[in-house]
Amino acid sequence: MAQVSRFQARSLIVTGAAQGIGKQVALEAAAEGARLTLVDRAPLVQDVAAEINREYGQGQAQAFEADLETWSGNEETMARAYRSFGAIDALITNVGGAIWMKPFEQFGEKEIIAEINRSLYPTLWGCRAVLPYMYEQNRGAIVNVSSIATRGVNRMPYSAAKGAVNALTASLAFEIGSRNIRVNAVAPGGTTAPPRKVPRNAEKQTAEDKAWMQQVVDQTISSSPMGRYGLLKEMSAAILFLASDAASYITGTVLPVGGGDQG
Repeated sequence: MAQVSRFQARSLIVTGAAQGIGKQVALEAAAEGARLTLVDRAPLVQDVAAEINREYGQGQAQAFEADLETWSGNEETMARAYRSFGAIDALITNVGGAIWMKPFEQFGEKEIIAEINRSLYPTLWGCRAVLPYMYEQNRGAIVNVSSIATRGVNRMPYSAAKGAVNALTASLAFEIGSRNIRVNAVAPGGTTAPPRKVPRNAEKQTAEDKAWMQQVVDQTISSSPMGRYGLLKEMSAAILFLASDAASYITGTVLPVGGGDQG
């Protein structure tokens, strides 16, 4: 039996698409016929689009570099996607990630601001910037990538940012549900992925930094009844489900994908 292509001729935006979960989502959506706008501030995002276009045909994916911590970066993202494909059927906001992992009292003012800027504003701005297009279409799906680390050690500012992502997901879904636009979030747990080509934190790691990171790893595994990290494809499966018509009566939901850890 042939696989059903859930995204045939659908226009999807995937942010943070250069590596990790975002790249996995992009590759799987492309295999199901999606027309993709891939955005990241790392030039590596161009390689992901090129891979998709080699495999599935030129023009299926476009990529550009933008700072999605800014309103202007998000505004341009939506405009480009709409100009290229005439619609925005789904937005997957995937930019984020803890920059530092250490006890809260070790964070300085600038570090806390940087964490919030990285893991809240790309989602907040993205949701706001896409609304005029989805209102005009009278349809759309938004899937925000949150985290089960809303309850976790050594990532307090990041946890606070992801808690805000959960709140905006629930509130926006409640506000616009009658307009045929769904808003959900997926909260990944620890995820096994290739080493990042562009690290979130390029600072030299001290022995103390490594010990704090190990505490995060240990807590992530111990908090999961399944006792392991998840796979990239396990995260993308949940994200693409919520972006698809199969989830047509689901909105305002935060779906934990953490091996039983509810966050």
